[in-house]
Amino acid sequence: MVRQLRAEQTRTTILTAAAELFDRHGYESTSLSDIVEHAQVTKGALYFHFAAKEDLAQAIMELQSRASRQMATEMDARASSSLEALIRTTFGITRLSVEGPIPRAGLRLATGGVVIRPPLRHPFTELLDITTRKLLGAAKESDIHPDVDVEAAAHSLVCFFVGTRVVGRSLEPVARQSRRVAEMWHFMIRGLVPVPRRARYLALATQLERELRAV
Repeated sequence: MVRQLRAEQTRTTILTAAAELFDRHGYESTSLSDIVEHAQVTKGALYFHFAAKEDLAQAIMELQSRASRQMATEMDARASSSLEALIRTTFGITRLSVEGPIPRAGLRLATGGVVIRPPLRHPFTELLDITTRKLLGAAKESDIHPDVDVEAAAHSLVCFFVGTRVVGRSLEPVARQSRRVAEMWHFMIRGLVPVPRRARYLALATQLERELRAV
C-alpha cells in the first residue's frame, strides 16, 4: 500500500512538472530530460510511468477532459436552467485553468497539433457536445431566441471561449481570463437571450467573474 501510494505521488509529480513545462514552453520545445529535471525524479521513475513524451501529453489531456466533464456535471446540479449551467461550466473550466497547470497545458496541447489517441475524444469535441446540449435545453426553456441556429451558436461559442483563452495566454496574466470570459458572455447573452430574460444572465456572468477574481 505504501509503495503504491508513493508510485501515485511520483506519477502526479511527473504529470504536474510536464504540464508546467508544456504550458510554459510548448510540447515540441520540452524534452523528457527537461521534465526529469523539473520534477526532480530519475529517468527510471519517469519511464516506469510513461514510455514516451506522447504518453505524458495523452495523460494530461485525459485529466483535462475528465475535469471538464466533472465540472459540467457539478454545474448541472447547481443551476436552475440549462443556460445557467452552461455559463457556470465555462467559468468553472476557467477557474481550473487559473488554479492549475494541467488544464492550461491541456489547452495548449489540444491547439498544438498533438495527436489524440482513441478512445480519448478531442477536448473541443467534448466541449462542443456539452455546449450544444445546453443550448438545446435553453431553447426548450425559452431562454434563447426561437430562431437561433443552435448548432451554429454552439460552434461560435466554443470558438469564442477557446480563442479567448488562447489569445489571453499569450498576451495577459492568466488571472485576467475571468474578465475575458465575462466579456464573452455579455456579448453572447445580448445576441442569444430575449430581452425580458437578459438581465438575469448578465448579472450571473458578472457575479461569477467577481467570484473567480476573488479566488
